[in-house]
Amino acid sequence: MRIAQLPPKLINQIAAGEVVERPASVVKELIENSLDAQSTMIEVDIEQGGAKLIRIRDNGVGIDKEDMALALSRHATSKISSLSDLEQVVTMGFRGEALPSISSVSRLTLISRIEGAEYAWQVSADGSESHFELMPSANPQGTTVEARDLFFNTPARRKFLRTEKTEFSHLENAVRRLALSRFDVGFILRHNQKEVLNLKPALTQQEQENRIGLVCGSGLLPQSLVIGFEAAGLKLWGWVGLPTYSRSQADMQYFYVNGRLIKDKLVTHAVRQAYQDVLYHGRHSVYVLFLELDPALVDVNAHPAKQEVRFREGRLVHDFLFRALHKSLAAVRAGDADQLPEASQDNALAEQSRESYRSTQPAEQAPIPFSVQERKIQNYAKLSGEVVAVSPSGQSETERTGSEKAVPPLGYAVAHLHGIYILAESANGLIVVDAHAAHERITYERLKLQYDEGELIVQPLLLPLQIAVSDREAQLVEEGQLFFESLGIDVSRAGVELILVRAMPALLAKGDIEQLLRDLLADLLQHGDSKRVGEERNALLATMACHGSVRANRMLTRDEMNALLRQMEETERSGQCNHGRPTWVEINHQELDRLFLRGT
Repeated sequence: MRIAQLPPKLINQIAAGEVVERPASVVKELIENSLDAQSTMIEVDIEQGGAKLIRIRDNGVGIDKEDMALALSRHATSKISSLSDLEQVVTMGFRGEALPSISSVSRLTLISRIEGAEYAWQVSADGSESHFELMPSANPQGTTVEARDLFFNTPARRKFLRTEKTEFSHLENAVRRLALSRFDVGFILRHNQKEVLNLKPALTQQEQENRIGLVCGSGLLPQSLVIGFEAAGLKLWGWVGLPTYSRSQADMQYFYVNGRLIKDKLVTHAVRQAYQDVLYHGRHSVYVLFLELDPALVDVNAHPAKQEVRFREGRLVHDFLFRALHKSLAAVRAGDADQLPEASQDNALAEQSRESYRSTQPAEQAPIPFSVQERKIQNYAKLSGEVVAVSPSGQSETERTGSEKAVPPLGYAVAHLHGIYILAESANGLIVVDAHAAHERITYERLKLQYDEGELIVQPLLLPLQIAVSDREAQLVEEGQLFFESLGIDVSRAGVELILVRAMPALLAKGDIEQLLRDLLADLLQHGDSKRVGEERNALLATMACHGSVRANRMLTRDEMNALLRQMEETERSGQCNHGRPTWVEINHQELDRLFLRGT
């Protein structure tokens, strides 16, 4: 068969297979064009989930009359003009494929008016890139794009569309994600002439937080951290949910690179590692994060859908994200203001948490150490029969009565309930602490600190372990000797596809060495770095901390409870135990008043 040039309409339909997956894809592409046109208000009208009508109207700069027909031609764009522009794209769109692709699978009408023009101009297209007829039309400054009867000429594609409700749900999510990328732009979404979303431009931080609440739900902001980091030409800012505010699905993770929403394995890996020590098993973190960097350092021309990117310095970006998030989560300590876990938890999660450590037999436990000031006050308590607690500064309960400022964040213990929960009186109300979970985190962090500060103990293997690997993996071992030595692993290349392990860190020597090495090499191949050894080490330390922590049904003395509260206030990540369960909750005065109908 002879080679022939494909007609433009068929070329555009092939491109539409990658660009236009469903109505939500059309909305995404058209809104991105509106954002590039410097719009401050975008209106989206939908009928029948987008299958019948998609109309996007903006107040941007518009399209000049002479460029209307060209805008509907493939690979025609005003956003790039040379290879150097392609290597540092700063706009949302740049490929010039969206409008011709959409017009090839729908009945598309383009109406636009530039500033100062007497009236707008209208043109229709069918993807053939021919027979463009311009007509005067009525339209305010800006552009309106209508796509009717999506996939009318490709019945096979139309059959893949889901129900109206499902398609609109995907479409609404696309609008919400784009609304988070540009706080300075207003968005209105209507479905079947009913207003679903109305977001005004958000210019202040309070307005931005209000938008996040409308898009992600009002529960996120009270349970999130505001972060901002800048280093090595990279800037990360946004909101990250506390580990206790997690979800069963990864459906509330928004990550933007220079304003573009992306899904990237490198980013996902860095975030997952940052949450590793504090997130409950099987749960997913919540975040709205914005990464800003030089456009020349990120390649957005990876896929027609423009949701994938390639970082030119992936290792740098990965380490920056991990350190920024890890530091932010580690800085949260029990009792920090405005970072209070909610009292209500997922029922299944709470039940599993209780069953995981509830014991029928009280275990023998060493007393929890407490400060000298707390020891000195015991004699006074015995003499007077009066309960006296001591603050870290040595100030007694009676001495601090007139000053709430002297009350520590987690307050002072008043009771140990059922041998499990510590009840403490704070300046804001009542604190409830899971003693085992809290002590487990404290012990775990101490063990990690001792291990990091001590000399790395390496244990030679009785018999060297031979592992068959690929040639590339063996080459990684040969090239990365310094990296493996820093981890306490004595491994060398013994053949073309063979490596030899002679020593491991003592803490990991009894584990599955072969699987650990294979996972380690897989991480190095994919990400250029690996935290496997640290993760395995931390898993063992976490188990040691769990077994060495105070058990349920063991009654603590008042001094031990107060000592535990003070240690929580000083320990990193003390808001969650090693398994991600919350260690404490607070019930404030207002919530207590509501329980007893006070002030109503």
